[in-house]
Amino acid sequence: MGVVVGLGIGIGLLLVWSAFLVPRAPRRKGPGRIGPMLAAAGMGGVSVAGFVALCLGCATVAGLAVLVVSRTASVAAAFALMGGYLPVAITRGRARRRQRELAEVWPEAVDNLASAVRAGLSLAEAVAALAIRGPEPLRPAFAGFALDYQVTGRFEESLDRLKERLADPVGDRVVEGLRVAREVGGGDLGRLLRSLSGFLRDDARTRSEIEARQSWTVNGARLAVAAPWLVLLLLCFQPEVIGRYSSTAGVVVLVVGAVACVVAYRVMLRIGRLPAERRILS
Repeated sequence: MGVVVGLGIGIGLLLVWSAFLVPRAPRRKGPGRIGPMLAAAGMGGVSVAGFVALCLGCATVAGLAVLVVSRTASVAAAFALMGGYLPVAITRGRARRRQRELAEVWPEAVDNLASAVRAGLSLAEAVAALAIRGPEPLRPAFAGFALDYQVTGRFEESLDRLKERLADPVGDRVVEGLRVAREVGGGDLGRLLRSLSGFLRDDARTRSEIEARQSWTVNGARLAVAAPWLVLLLLCFQPEVIGRYSSTAGVVVLVVGAVACVVAYRVMLRIGRLPAERRILS
């Protein structure tokens, strides 16, 4: 019995010692949210620091403008936060529009790839040809692939850079399919691409129908959230009324109203959100 107890104590001390003294593998730092958002919006050339500076600049301009008109610090602070969030909202909206636009043209691009492979072109030549014969929104990305492959001759690295330029879930699936076909020599690549094209068309058609039906509900909810703040902005031109928000009760009303609007807007987005495709191996 004493041997068992001693062995247990020894193992426990060894585990404690290893927890403090044995070096751990460094954690990989994630890319954050701003960088992928800019890439998804087609703004990969904009740096994260520059985007943050833009948000701070918008917040400063909005806050100072409202402060000059209303002379109420609490109201100016509320609109400064909205001004700082404005570039984020615009960028996210642009990313959603770009993803919908790419979803509409990807089936045509996949059909072109299947036709090129069936005609006997190599994978690299078929992908590079999309820079000329592919859909217009995708041509710049594939032109970059053609240039990378012409300079380096490395198909894998050129595909990685293509994924970075596209920053699109459907593009990830197509690129990874091409990568696997290149490695294992898939003889059914043409059939696979044609099947993928049909699936993409069905998915885009179904998603567009659902979005069209719920668009009026989402827009109505956004208008309901924005209406109180538009009224508050108009009240800034009435000093005797807007001055009441300088008091403690006025600040509490602003804070409670802002929290209620944010919570209601997030709940609305949660209820009306469609299943979003996630990027793979990115």
